[in-house]
Amino acid sequence: MSDYQPPKVWTPKPAEGRFAAINRPVAGATHDEELPVGEHPLQLYSLGTPNGQKVTILLEELLAAGHSGAEYDAWFIDIMEGNQFSSGFVDINPNSKIPALVDRSGGEPVRVFESGAILLHLAEKFGAFLGTSRAETLSWLFWQMGSAPILGGGFGHFFAYAPSKIEYAIDRYTMEAKRQLSVLDQKLATSEYVAGDEYSIADIAIWPWYGGVALGRTYEGAGEFLDAGSYKNLMRWAEQVDARPAVKRGRGVNAARGEVILRERHSAADFDALGL
Repeated sequence: MSDYQPPKVWTPKPAEGRFAAINRPVAGATHDEELPVGEHPLQLYSLGTPNGQKVTILLEELLAAGHSGAEYDAWFIDIMEGNQFSSGFVDINPNSKIPALVDRSGGEPVRVFESGAILLHLAEKFGAFLGTSRAETLSWLFWQMGSAPILGGGFGHFFAYAPSKIEYAIDRYTMEAKRQLSVLDQKLATSEYVAGDEYSIADIAIWPWYGGVALGRTYEGAGEFLDAGSYKNLMRWAEQVDARPAVKRGRGVNAARGEVILRERHSAADFDALGL
């Protein structure tokens, strides 16, 4: 038990943990630096985290489905080096989080930030992956946006990254993470995909987080700790989505680690050396 008592007004102190160097209590740019711009209409600035994977998977799925207008340049944003605090990045996303997209296909460039907003922008732009029921797809898309912080910033932080193991915090977030796995498992008992029997941006949003845990790729030891294998419907879906060629490609774009690493992507030919 801790005897810590919060002060009436919090004041910053030296941060601890893996992300201490980039955590700060204020927004805005720390340095001036323009972002690179490639030749394609869609310019993505990202990192291959679960949130970043959502967008590259959708872009690769759109290209695989024949939407040539979805060609894109994907630029690597190294969050550990503070690239997200450059003036160029902050101009696109004032929240300084990846991913961020600039759509230059129209008369004026359009910035889009927040992964769910980017997925919706692209799905509506190309009229694809919105599922058989738009309302159902969007309900699950926003379920993911609201739920993933529990799995990431809550469970993931205290299980994998916090400088000390705090039983109360791990128990609290594990309880909720398992409830969310149960929500998905029960839904996937009634349909092939999350929002119905058609693959959609709901699956693309949810899979990098929850599929990653189920397949043992997110937070070392987390899949076993959460007994992810006991959620049979979730496991079936996670493996089914994982087998899609566009998912394999999208997972590797802007990746810093993993079995597939393509730090930058500027054409489909970039995958040739990787055999994808």
